[in-house]
Amino acid sequence: MVVEVAYALPHKQKIISLSVPVGTSMLQAARLSNIQAHFPELDVEACPMGIFGKAVAKPDERILQSGERVELYRPLLADPKEVRKQRAAKAKEAKEE
Repeated sequence: MVVEVAYALPHKQKIISLSVPVGTSMLQAARLSNIQAHFPELDVEACPMGIFGKAVAKPDERILQSGERVELYRPLLADPKEVRKQRAAKAKEAKEE
């Protein structure tokens, strides 16, 4: 069956299409894609993963279906909740002026 493995940085993206045996897990597909050859800093074993934008807690247990795309996620630079809080505080200050 054919699946895709994807990883992206702000300046570089890569989607690798590969054929894997039925019963392949997300983690196995990520290893088989050899995507770390394109991103040496990427640790496939420790990287959070998801399928089509939905995080998967145990990628070593999640068996893939044909056509699915495994996405490897990089760490967030800023906590989204904190960013929203800061934006709301700035808006409040601007409104009071």
